[in-house]
Amino acid sequence: MSRRLRIGVIFGGTSGEHDISLLTARGVLGAIDTTRYDVVPIGISRTGRWAVGENILEQLSRDAEAGHVQSVPDTSADAIGALSEALSLLSNADVDVVLPLLHGPMGEDGTLQGLLEFCGVPYVGCGVAASAVAMDKGLAKDVFRSNSIPTLPWIMVQRSRWHDKRGRSQRQRSKSQGQRRRLLSDIESSFSYPLFVKPANLGSSVGISKVGSREELAAGLDLAARYDERLLVEPGIDAREIEIAILGNSDPQASVAGEIRSHRDFYDYKAKYFDDATELMIPAALDDSLTRELQALAVKSFEALACSGIARVDFLLERGTNKAYISEINTMPGFTETSMYPRLWEASGIAYSQLIDRLLELALELRSGGVV
Repeated sequence: MSRRLRIGVIFGGTSGEHDISLLTARGVLGAIDTTRYDVVPIGISRTGRWAVGENILEQLSRDAEAGHVQSVPDTSADAIGALSEALSLLSNADVDVVLPLLHGPMGEDGTLQGLLEFCGVPYVGCGVAASAVAMDKGLAKDVFRSNSIPTLPWIMVQRSRWHDKRGRSQRQRSKSQGQRRRLLSDIESSFSYPLFVKPANLGSSVGISKVGSREELAAGLDLAARYDERLLVEPGIDAREIEIAILGNSDPQASVAGEIRSHRDFYDYKAKYFDDATELMIPAALDDSLTRELQALAVKSFEALACSGIARVDFLLERGTNKAYISEINTMPGFTETSMYPRLWEASGIAYSQLIDRLLELALELRSGGVV
């Protein structure tokens, strides 16, 4: 009798999306077929410490406050120790394949993927380059534009230009304030309000603001700067929010389309995870022709970024014109039973536990040299 596959499930992490990762892990660990796999839960604390064991999810969950979001902690002082710990743990766990259920920086951005590549461990999802580019909204937009994939115009602001650290003397403080005013004026001359301000490298709507004035724009840039070095500003449009799930490697398949209807000002962090009034409409009320157009764009975006395994492609569909703009590609979407990605595949004929099986198969086939 052949040995059962050992599946390492990694969750937590140091990003502002730590708590969302715990929710995803709880869903996957509750659904994965333990008659087929030996499951090894691997948790990463907010400070970057790694631990393995059946109770690690509960330990991390007790440390997390419901709905709490924090900026990324400074773990640089113990980075070597954490890396050594991670390498030792991965080696001793002796897993056949990893489900990296981390969201945001230091997990979804190619960092963890690079570590797993270095260790020679197959893993679910996109590789290093695709993960890194998809995580950075500005770089992803560059790829979309170069591949004639419609995306909204944007301005990228460096945090160092917005938060000038030179302001020690009165003259330097005045110069810094003048630089901030010029940045605000440049943005206002390019776009009309309302605008959206986002950290370039974060998900789950963490740090995102919808702004309607110069004062709100400044506050939005301050908020986004808590989370990232690069701050993205783009115009707001009256649009429906449409999402399509992608599954596959060399021949990716698109799910049915779903629509998110939030009763808040926009689909923010609270609307995603704590607002019972948020509606997920699956399938979305779209005609067949428009659905096929969006599915084709989703696959094209997936291939343009050289994604593999799993992704969710988010669109803004402008009301009145039905013009579609790709908002972003999420390379490790939320994966609870009520999350959009598994629900889209369930509506497309693949149940939650079967979806986990398929993702593991794709990881093993891709990283063992096979083609799917």
